Amino acid sequence: MASRINTSFTLIPNQKHRRSNRRTSCYSKTLGSGFQPISTFGNFKALPLEIFQIILEYLSVKDISMLSMVSKAISHHIVNYISTSSGSKRLLLQDFHNLELPGRRQDSAMLEHYRSLGLLFKRCTLLLPTKERLKYIHKILTEVSCFKFSGCAAPMQCLGFTCYGMFLQTLTAGWDELECHRVYNFLCELTNLCRKMQMVVCSKPGSSRKLELRIRLFCRNVLLDHWTHRSDSAFWLTQILKPWPMVNQARLLYIIFGPVSPQDGQVVWQKMIEEPTDEFSLKGLADAIKLLYDSGTKEWTADDVISLVDELSVVPHEWLLENNARLLMLTGNNICLTFMASKAVNGRAIELARFIVFLALVCEKELYCMDWTVKMMRRVCKVFSTPVERNNFLQNVANAFACVTMEMLQSIMSGDRDQDDRGFLNLFHLVHAQANFHKEVLYLTMNTPLST
Repeated sequence: MASRINTSFTLIPNQKHRRSNRRTSCYSKTLGSGFQPISTFGNFKALPLEIFQIILEYLSVKDISMLSMVSKAISHHIVNYISTSSGSKRLLLQDFHNLELPGRRQDSAMLEHYRSLGLLFKRCTLLLPTKERLKYIHKILTEVSCFKFSGCAAPMQCLGFTCYGMFLQTLTAGWDELECHRVYNFLCELTNLCRKMQMVVCSKPGSSRKLELRIRLFCRNVLLDHWTHRSDSAFWLTQILKPWPMVNQARLLYIIFGPVSPQDGQVVWQKMIEEPTDEFSLKGLADAIKLLYDSGTKEWTADDVISLVDELSVVPHEWLLENNARLLMLTGNNICLTFMASKAVNGRAIELARFIVFLALVCEKELYCMDWTVKMMRRVCKVFSTPVERNNFLQNVANAFACVTMEMLQSIMSGDRDQDDRGFLNLFHLVHAQANFHKEVLYLTMNTPLST
């Protein structure tokens, strides 16, 4: 009996398998060689297209995005749905100027919507070549006027570029550099961006303020600000800058990251040359310089970045040395030391000495540790090849403190009352900076620890 039970269990799967084979063979003979046992459209095959699109109306963008991955047929129907007037109206939200909700919750909701929409388009167009994907996406997005370079009348109060950037970042995430380069070229051709950049870099600074503002907003909000990895941001910034000569790169860098007016958002060209500025006005430029320096790519060597900083310091005219010193301090020790070493190697010791004076002045004003300036000077001294060059440099530093002090004093004596107040305060900081600087030098020389 036990043997019969075991035999029956081993025979059942074989019998089922044979019956399945017979059924498939019978269906194949009936329906022909082109028969597909399971439709790629699944249970939706029995639905009219109109009903399928009604079902999509009840799904979130994320759910539609997931559904598009089920099969090529379903993805094709979703693409058709996006192209309909009802689909585009539902998916392409354009409430970019209604900022009434508190805490900018509506901003976050819009950005999240376009992040999901970018993922939907990424999945729907997965099998298309890059060029065809971009053409299709442009065809759909062309209905959104605020995505166009000059399509919005109030770009400072508009979320259009920001949502467009979020969409593109999600769409192109994970693409290789060649594909991303094609995306950039496509956008340039679409917006005539290179021509517009040429107009602003070849004209007088500030003569095309509205165009400068739109270039800044497009580059920042669409191309640069949404990336989480610094290497991605460096790639897109390189695409913007590298086609241009160094002098134009510096001008573009100032337009995109330089200080702007809090009233209208337009670039303030005279800020660096008229009076000392604050760290907030320089932070964008400093972060961009660090991004290029740390990129580790062949497009940006250390010499390239230092040359760019040199060109930047004369845009639109020569900066106050205090502003230049504050910018280099914000870029970090490596860039600042490389900049100083470059001057030492190229025989510009007097310029370097004055630069150290203003490093000390910035440290005094911002309440930084003065020993940082002394340590930077000590490190740059090692660049000089002979003791004579090193001693001459140290003498230049001492002379620079005296010269800058006299210049400030003369400026106070010849200026008006408002300038006198600012000048006296600046001179007050400089005198204290010189005292603290030499105190740190004495501590270092006498090998005495700092007292608390």
